[in-house]
Amino acid sequence: MTTTTTKRHARPGTLAQRVAAADWTAPAEELNTLGCALTPRLLGPADCRALSALYDEPASAHGEQSGRARFRSTIDMARHRFGSGQYRYFADPLPEPVQALREAFYPHLLKTARDWADKLGRPAPWPDTLEEWLTLCHAAGQTKSARILLRYGEGDWNALHRDIFGEMVFPLQVVIGLDEQGADYTGGEFLLVEQRPRAQSRGTTTVLPQGHGLVFTTRDRPVRSARGWSAGPVRHGVSTVRSGRRHSLGLVFHDA
Repeated sequence: MTTTTTKRHARPGTLAQRVAAADWTAPAEELNTLGCALTPRLLGPADCRALSALYDEPASAHGEQSGRARFRSTIDMARHRFGSGQYRYFADPLPEPVQALREAFYPHLLKTARDWADKLGRPAPWPDTLEEWLTLCHAAGQTKSARILLRYGEGDWNALHRDIFGEMVFPLQVVIGLDEQGADYTGGEFLLVEQRPRAQSRGTTTVLPQGHGLVFTTRDRPVRSARGWSAGPVRHGVSTVRSGRRHSLGLVFHDA
């Protein structure tokens, strides 16, 4: 798949159709070699602005008729020594675009998830549908939404980490850029650092184009060695935002 960062509009069709229309061969190869891969543009600028605008809603503003909050919690990253900036966990039910993207991505990521589990000799507990998988998460006591909306301002950054919230873990996740680097902010590149077996760590940086997704490993990826396959631990983060404001949508496929 060739990713073009200069296009200004998403492909026509529903979000599910846009995800399904992507050629997943090249991203799968990049995931196997780098641990991350960009998708084509999935959201147009107006879609991105609508999602980033949700960040300023009071937690209780959503669903006055339904009595449900938009967000379940807000995290100050500096307070927890996660870096600097903020993110908010969505409450269920998720906004329609967030839910649609999550459901659309899952079956395409499932093939890589199962392939990696096979190479590493691990169980592959992930059913064919996201709904079935979340039912298993909830049965294991992981019932909290782990979908987040992130906001970074000038000087903010995200420390290297892994998003593991329990025993039930899906090995891939997606972050979607909601602002345009160079216009809305500078700096703020996505960072991926892989601890290589018996070698120095390797870093990969990615500019996250507006409306595009970046698929990446949640905790590790299979690395071929003389003895077969071994797990290469991977952490991710965000470099310092030098100016402006950067928003992104984080899609984790297991609950907390």
